[in-house]
Amino acid sequence: MFKFLHVSFLLFGAVFSTCARAESVLFLNPGSTQEAFWLSYSQFMQAAARDLGIDLQILYSQRQPELTLAQARLALQGSNRPDYLIFANEQYVAPQILRLAQNSGVKLFIVNAALTPNQQALVGERTDRIGSLVPNDEEGGYLMMKELIRLHPPVAANEPIEVLAFSGLKITPSAQLREHGMQRALAEHSQVRLRQLVYSGWTQQRAYEQAKQLFARYPKVSLVWSANDEMAFGAMRAFSETGKVPGKDALFSAVNTSPAALQAMVDGRLSALLGGHFTLGGWALVEVHDDQQGVDLNQFGGRDRQLPLLQLIDKRQARQMLAMGESPDYGVSFRKLSAKGRPASYRYPFTLQTLMR
Repeated sequence: MFKFLHVSFLLFGAVFSTCARAESVLFLNPGSTQEAFWLSYSQFMQAAARDLGIDLQILYSQRQPELTLAQARLALQGSNRPDYLIFANEQYVAPQILRLAQNSGVKLFIVNAALTPNQQALVGERTDRIGSLVPNDEEGGYLMMKELIRLHPPVAANEPIEVLAFSGLKITPSAQLREHGMQRALAEHSQVRLRQLVYSGWTQQRAYEQAKQLFARYPKVSLVWSANDEMAFGAMRAFSETGKVPGKDALFSAVNTSPAALQAMVDGRLSALLGGHFTLGGWALVEVHDDQQGVDLNQFGGRDRQLPLLQLIDKRQARQMLAMGESPDYGVSFRKLSAKGRPASYRYPFTLQTLMR
């Protein structure tokens, strides 16, 4: 779905154009350049930046929090500082970035994983932190498990339905929240039993290696819950090697709308697919652009918001999203989403439906 567009890679510094009207934004992407999700996340941000006239630069940390902090230090304390820094509280790095930003003059916006209550109490209120946008990760994990259970063929009243679960990094907020949602769904169905949950670090290879052992250990498993698409593909590969068919002999789920995941949903190999949160960075740029124009973000839905972006995607929507990948701007007018000049009742329409119109 997502073609790789030109993304500016900065090694240890940010160089921004001196365009008088364009605000400069640096996004510290916590992911890897090999991950479809984080590349699609960057592509959507690039589309928003082009439409809004923002000077956007992106740095990848390859899932190394120490690299994120090194990038933040040089961006916040160097001579060429951005107007805005967008980053995720991945592996709980936010308090350290907030400390680095003290008196830097750079405004901060957090995406994907916001400050925890304990972190918020530690850092207190900061005028340079203008907002945050996070997805509904807990609800996403819940919806995905509920959909798998709903789709499972009927079984005898005394026959258990066995589940395997593949989560990401244990210290990643999104993995923890999705796992909590899954457990909440399981608590509502006593017949459905979780045989084992493993942490696969978001990677296909690790999930594949674990799944080979788990399918041998639990041959009656008929539901497989995965917190992202890469781990689902690893589990499906191991399942196929046992001579069974994903989508027929067991139902698989995944999060993320990568081209491969969307196609697997269309083909029936994936039975439940969630996605939509790759848009968070683009929506954040709309708010950053509004802040630059003097808009009070608190008036239009609050400074810190959770968006219901993780939604179940059916085959029709999967086909539509695959076709949408051919359009570099996604067909979205980001400028029209601005709150500038809007009545106080206006709320930013940051949903998957905005993208699917």
